[in-house]
Amino acid sequence: MRLRIDLAYDGTGFHGWATQPGLRTVQGTLEEWIGQVLRLGGPPSLTVAGRTDAGVHARRQTCHVDLDLDEDPSATLLHRLRRVLPDDISVRAVTVAPPGFDARFSALWRRYCYRLVDRAPDPLLRGHITPVREPLDVGALNAGAELLVGLRDFAAFCKPRAGATTIRHLRELSATRRDDGVVEVHLLADAFCHSMVRSLVGALTSVATGRRSLSWLEEAATSTVRHGEVQVMAARGLTLEDVGYPPDDELAARATEARARRTLEED
Repeated sequence: MRLRIDLAYDGTGFHGWATQPGLRTVQGTLEEWIGQVLRLGGPPSLTVAGRTDAGVHARRQTCHVDLDLDEDPSATLLHRLRRVLPDDISVRAVTVAPPGFDARFSALWRRYCYRLVDRAPDPLLRGHITPVREPLDVGALNAGAELLVGLRDFAAFCKPRAGATTIRHLRELSATRRDDGVVEVHLLADAFCHSMVRSLVGALTSVATGRRSLSWLEEAATSTVRHGEVQVMAARGLTLEDVGYPPDDELAARATEARARRTLEED
């Protein structure tokens, strides 16, 4: 049976989501404890909605695991994981996944938030915001954001991977300043390629601080390879806020659609 696991974590003490030999990762920690509490004889393999980099946080992350069991272990697994997991991982729910569910390919969208501060930061937030020295013009940041929204090739903002496309549909990109001065950059897309969010925020921060112009951003975004002048922001300011899925009867179709290679033609 396939189990869906919804969780959250503080990424500060992890070398990202993906298992790496000799390093503490979210996937490695969770797989190890699932194997132990269910007495599986070894760690199972998890599939995640979005692989986060070292230091990146998740408020709502989703993964699935396939288990060769006769009885539903979800209630037992949830109870035991909450007892044994370290306090920087929190399992919100464990349920039997509906037919066709795939944590990665069934997802319709991922929502991220990047948090910046241009004044003396609250020390209690230091692990979740990135300080910048120059004042941030939120209006200029949003003007730049308007240039980037839509279906396009984001190669200029992505770390290249062999055989992987950099075409994405960025549905939302905007910034707001909270009452405490923290600037939140909100992003929503069908998916994000490696380092895309932190690179987009880096480019927009350059515009918002006056170091770069809107014309520079517009030109940089047309690059078909990673742009060398685009700054990649620190991981600590980034949080995966949520992952969205379609109704149960559309999960399988969405997974099939997502596995197809993206093009620049709208459906």
